[in-house]
Amino acid sequence: MISVIIPTFNAERSLAPTLASLVPAVVDSVVQEAIIADGGSTDATIAITEAAGTRLVEAERGRGSQLEAGAAAARGDWLLFLHADTVLEQGWKEEAQAFMERVENGRRAPAAAAFRFALDDEGLMPRIVERLVRLRCFVLKLPYGDQGLLIPRALYNRLGGFRPLPLMEDVDLVRRLKRSELVMLKSRAITNARRYRQDGYLSRTLRNLCCILLYYLRVPARTLARLYG
Repeated sequence: MISVIIPTFNAERSLAPTLASLVPAVVDSVVQEAIIADGGSTDATIAITEAAGTRLVEAERGRGSQLEAGAAAARGDWLLFLHADTVLEQGWKEEAQAFMERVENGRRAPAAAAFRFALDDEGLMPRIVERLVRLRCFVLKLPYGDQGLLIPRALYNRLGGFRPLPLMEDVDLVRRLKRSELVMLKSRAITNARRYRQDGYLSRTLRNLCCILLYYLRVPARTLARLYG
């Protein structure tokens, strides 16, 4: 039913927990395959991929190119794009399945869905960041790639798929959806907070905000990728 597509580049530290969160859905045949779209990893990413029994697709480095390559190789009627440092919390399978059934039964028009953003860190700053993301999604209907994206293949194809962008490929795709074509699920996509801890929460948040503002000002994606780090 679902093909999960995960872009990777030297993701050995985070990939195993991401794949583990998919296991219950694989057992229940909700997820029929997981595809690792790798951009030339030199660490143990490929070994983890092979040990987990997932499919490997090699692609030009860059999240947009990797995600599109993974989608092209996928066999499922539904595509779930997921970052390699994001873990779906228990219960996501049931909510996703209910959403897909509503679409497939015609009880709602074709639409994509994203999960609720969370960070795997304790303290005040992670909760502030989570609330800011929730506000962005409520006001702008603009989830980022670290919230996952579950989308029918037919809708994905109609939108033209991911473009070969090194950054903001997620925003570029979501902006092609109508507001009525995007649903925010209650289940959390829990993202590794390493970048926030490494750069500092305030610095990383401001950098992310700067990138999205520059994107709307049409600054080239490769420039944004260098700024993002």
